[in-house]
Amino acid sequence: MAQPTLIIADDHPLFRAALREVVGRQIAGAQIIEVSSLDALQAAIANHPDSDMVLLDLRMPGARGLSSLLYLRAEYPTVPIVVVSASEDPCVVQRTLDFGASGFIPKSASIETIGESLRAVLDGGICAPPLPERRSKAEEQDREQARRLSTLTPQQLKVLVMLAEGQSNKYIAAHLAITEATVKAHITGILRKLGIERRTQAAVLAQRLMQTGDRAEIRALDDDG
Repeated sequence: MAQPTLIIADDHPLFRAALREVVGRQIAGAQIIEVSSLDALQAAIANHPDSDMVLLDLRMPGARGLSSLLYLRAEYPTVPIVVVSASEDPCVVQRTLDFGASGFIPKSASIETIGESLRAVLDGGICAPPLPERRSKAEEQDREQARRLSTLTPQQLKVLVMLAEGQSNKYIAAHLAITEATVKAHITGILRKLGIERRTQAAVLAQRLMQTGDRAEIRALDDDG
């Protein structure tokens, strides 16, 4: 592959520099774009929609758990995304794959492992640490819900994330520059896709599935928003 384009999204300058060095060593001629926030990442990928890979840190300014991964997967489904995270929790690794990531690299990985993983994804493969083969019934149910969550449209995802933050229909409408009726229509579509009946259920489910180990709280809302 001639001169692949990779976007490194991480808010720690030293780790970005380390990743840039690894990419430069392992992938000859790569064009590297560095960003440090979700807004900057969205601008970068909008300017480079044919990027060959995004290296995504889950805990950047503007990012909330796995919501940034879901946004990218929904808006740029053909761009491979590799999560590079300090977390090595198997549940987080599995959830990123369920949400459509092409790989997961722990920040503790060796330079050789990172290079091998990146080359594997550029060749069309999947890279991730070994995961347990057996899963509990609850884990299988979560995987099914994660699969359903990944079918939401970008706008539905934005609405759902704000529901999980405890925002009202009025706030969501103003923030997205749409009408409250449109917000309600999106919520109806979200509930249908997730197979649940109440917006509070959707908010709690989204928080649980998108979390990466950080504690989060939502403000109680009635179902009229």
